[in-house]
Amino acid sequence: MLIGVIADDFTGASDIANTLAKGIAPEGGLATAQFPGTPSQPAPAHLEAGVISLKSRTAPTQTAVADSLAALNWLLDQGCQQIIFKYCSTFDSTPEGNIGPVGEALALALDARGVVVCPAFPTVGRTVYQGHLFVFDKLLSESGMEHHPLTPMTDPDIRRVLGRQTQQGVGHVAQTIVSAGVQSVASALAAQAEGGTMFAVVDATSDQDLLTIGEAIADAPLITGGSGIALGLPRNFIRKGLAKGAETDLIAQPGPQAILAGSCSGATRGQVELHAKTQPSYAIDVPKVMAGDVTAQSLVEFIQSHQGEAPLVYSSGAPEMVRAIQKEFGREQVASRLDGLFAETARLLVGLGYRKIVVAGGETSGAVAQAVAEAKGSPAMQIGPEIDPGVPVLSLGSAEPVLLALKSGNFGAPDFFAKALTIMGAGK
Repeated sequence: MLIGVIADDFTGASDIANTLAKGIAPEGGLATAQFPGTPSQPAPAHLEAGVISLKSRTAPTQTAVADSLAALNWLLDQGCQQIIFKYCSTFDSTPEGNIGPVGEALALALDARGVVVCPAFPTVGRTVYQGHLFVFDKLLSESGMEHHPLTPMTDPDIRRVLGRQTQQGVGHVAQTIVSAGVQSVASALAAQAEGGTMFAVVDATSDQDLLTIGEAIADAPLITGGSGIALGLPRNFIRKGLAKGAETDLIAQPGPQAILAGSCSGATRGQVELHAKTQPSYAIDVPKVMAGDVTAQSLVEFIQSHQGEAPLVYSSGAPEMVRAIQKEFGREQVASRLDGLFAETARLLVGLGYRKIVVAGGETSGAVAQAVAEAKGSPAMQIGPEIDPGVPVLSLGSAEPVLLALKSGNFGAPDFFAKALTIMGAGK
């Protein structure tokens, strides 16, 4: 393998795996697979990029660091020449971390300085300018992310946020430097490294900026960012003759299907509302879940009663409702119970022959992906075609594969659920 990615959640892992597999014309991308957690066995020999999906985004900091270092060691054992620490394009974390502590641990392990920090993903409206993160035309702190139930973001200054999470220096490479070209960026990063600065927040407002940055860091041992930072990286290896690339083929699956939505983002709530207008939907009563009155079997019975349709079960709710439930039962307790509920539901569905499952929400996706991987006994998830920017189809298992779409809360068009199931069932 050439590129190894350590992703702090599952939807983010799918996002960057999609970027690496797709690449850009004319070179294309790399043969890529996604793994739910650090594998215990070597990677398949044909892979050129491997993405390890962790649940370190909201884990205790010590756990996040330990899990990330274990993933790093496995990727280095596979021969990876370049490591990417992938976090969300909204840079969200708790005030203590985990982006800073994990990034610092990886940088120290690789003896890296002047490490790029760039969560920009212009295709979905995430840009960095003057070190501040924007979501379309709004600062991060005014984008709705300030209401995130687990990692609310009230400060859009990436330098300041990161500076609170690490003892190392945080520098800045401004848009004017990026616009001046590859050598300009390379020189600026080299100067940061020579001065002992560990991290450099790099401005990027367009895909061309990301390609410029990608060429400037072709030989960097460690890169951190959203999936956009990987946009130009495959061609570095392809141009050197080190990679052959691969097609993102998909074997479409017939049969029953289901949608599981655990995100409370505005985008997901809109997708739920639109889908529920024409398809059966089941709103999960969280207090009843906490009381044990709503179980995975309850959800499966609803889904099975609507075979031939596109049934949706969801726990998505408005911010004020979510806060009230968290206050009553405890934030971590609610999140853990819902993750377990969705994971067990997915496990039961796979056992009943379901081969197409769409999932919304990072934590929900992680729980479901791990459950399906265990059920199929296949940790490597093949990257299929892109549904919407940042969201590919994933395929698990060689015999009767299960197709998954793991969607970050804020990603996807309003009709994402229907679009995903259509691609899964008809191929592309």
